[in-house]
Amino acid sequence: MLQPVLLRLVTNRRAWTNERFLFRAKIGYSVKIPMTRTVKFDGRPIWAEVSLGALVHNLRAIRRHVNPAAASSKRSPRRLVLAVIKSNAYGHGIVPVARALSRARSDWFGVTCSAEGAELRESGIREPILILTGFWAGEEQRILENNLTPAIMRPEQLRLLEKAAAKSRKLRRGHVGFHLKIDSGMNRLGIQPSEIPAFARVLADCPHLRLAGTFTHIASSEVFTTEQTIEQEKAFIAALACMKSLKLDPGIVHMANSAAIVSRPSTWYHMVRPGAVLYGYHQFFEPSAMNPEMEAKLPVRPVLSFRARIISLKDVAPGARVGYNARWTAEKPSRIAVLAAGYADGLARVLSNKGRIIVRGQFAPMIGTVSMDLTAADVTGISDACVGDIATIYGTDGGTTQSVPDVARIANTASAELLCALGKRVPRFYLS
Repeated sequence: MLQPVLLRLVTNRRAWTNERFLFRAKIGYSVKIPMTRTVKFDGRPIWAEVSLGALVHNLRAIRRHVNPAAASSKRSPRRLVLAVIKSNAYGHGIVPVARALSRARSDWFGVTCSAEGAELRESGIREPILILTGFWAGEEQRILENNLTPAIMRPEQLRLLEKAAAKSRKLRRGHVGFHLKIDSGMNRLGIQPSEIPAFARVLADCPHLRLAGTFTHIASSEVFTTEQTIEQEKAFIAALACMKSLKLDPGIVHMANSAAIVSRPSTWYHMVRPGAVLYGYHQFFEPSAMNPEMEAKLPVRPVLSFRARIISLKDVAPGARVGYNARWTAEKPSRIAVLAAGYADGLARVLSNKGRIIVRGQFAPMIGTVSMDLTAADVTGISDACVGDIATIYGTDGGTTQSVPDVARIANTASAELLCALGKRVPRFYLS
């Protein structure tokens, strides 16, 4: 049995020494805990469970998927996997996730900024780390000090990086590697294919830099009702051909994001970049009839469960109104449960009067307005519901499951948005 514990999410290595996890088991980043109903800790009863076992399973499934046995038998190089762990690993906790994936031999990690990369280095991560959205002027020194790999989005960024590299005393091999991002049609970040000759001229004047990779980002890889992805593939192929004509070695070539990993083998190249699918969630394909087929191609397991406890039960008469702005009115005698979860915890406010939770293996509709700290649900049909019961927002209870994509469909948003919204004050328990 667990002893009561106050568990906080800690991702900075220096802060770990100040935390005391009062479990009888050995202290570590991955803590084994019994089944959900025995989780006990002091404080507000809301938490997330992160299955590191499911995470590692997903990484291995992705690796097998992009390295099919038939291709491996031809002795072709193994495709690499860059695990995208930006935005606190999609809300799961960047350091525990990175450590688990490192042990499972992830080839690369992808982050948004140098601060995320530095945090990983402080935590002992030694794999290559790509800063997917490049860098802002002034970040060069931190990039070099932490041996991070920046993405170059504009030719002028080369001069900033070259200047810092020329002054650095920490260069071990004499060159700073970077990846070049090509804008193949998403029209967000990256150089235009027409800028490649100018890029090559600037790079020729940067003796301390080395082009280690070339990539692009697909805007609509899950959409098969338009030709956009095919057009982006063509543009990227043309850009690579232009680089070859200029005698530029593109290095590691990568294009495929989560949906493309599942559905578009022509985009796999040397490395793939799983994001949402790494955490157990497929994109919503168009046409929607494709979803079962795509999910069957790459079976993955949800990594995160999100739960809270019922902290109050109230019987109300017909006509009683619940919550801010009286947006729900009882039509009959009703039993109202209040759970310790609100939009500050990551329970989207748009789910007001639309979402649902699982209590004792049964669905209960969320009613009224989701507030900052509390949410109400109608448990009239669950006669044995009581204070202290677990309310599952994402996850499985009693054979009933509600996944993040299920909730995302109700909220008309992406699964990743819901995951990234998980609040800092929600403790994460890491299960092996």
